[in-house]
Amino acid sequence: MTSDAPLTRQQLRRQLRQARRALSASEQREAARGIYRQLAQHPLFRRARHISLYLPMDGEIDPRLLLRAAQKRGKATYLPVLSAWPRTKMVFQRFKPGEKLKPNRFRIPEPRVNPAKQRKIWALDLILMPLVGFDDEGGRLGMGGGFYDRSLAYRSRIKAWQKPVLLGLAHECQKVERLAQASWDVPLDGTVSDKRWYLV
Repeated sequence: MTSDAPLTRQQLRRQLRQARRALSASEQREAARGIYRQLAQHPLFRRARHISLYLPMDGEIDPRLLLRAAQKRGKATYLPVLSAWPRTKMVFQRFKPGEKLKPNRFRIPEPRVNPAKQRKIWALDLILMPLVGFDDEGGRLGMGGGFYDRSLAYRSRIKAWQKPVLLGLAHECQKVERLAQASWDVPLDGTVSDKRWYLV
């Protein structure tokens, strides 16, 4: 995707959200199978024991085939859960097959809050993150709430962090040439589209 005049983050976000929402149901299903094929047998996914994923909305690429594969292989899977207070905080909670979900304030399904099932973000092995746009240098444009960036802010303070590995998941149409990064943006270790890998 290219543009003559540089777009603001808001304009770019609107344009890319429209692009992914424009995908048909069959294109979305094929993209979900594509992201599964890219990741399911990759060593990063196979070695990870504690994996955070997300439930798709607003045209996001669907990782539920990976979620089911991880659970079948006996991995611990987690979903992001928004805190009631402070409202800017997000935690990662264990999610098992058959557990009931409820919509959060953005209408995204999430498990009912249970601190006993939550895991610190630095104790996860792999986080598969949704995004609106990405480049091939680890840049990520999210929905604008900053939840992942705040949760991962500790990485800027720790020189030699080991985990989690941060991978964005995206449709190929969400790739842009270069994203201007804000000081609070936490770079990805790579992005996986339904077509290929972009490792940093």
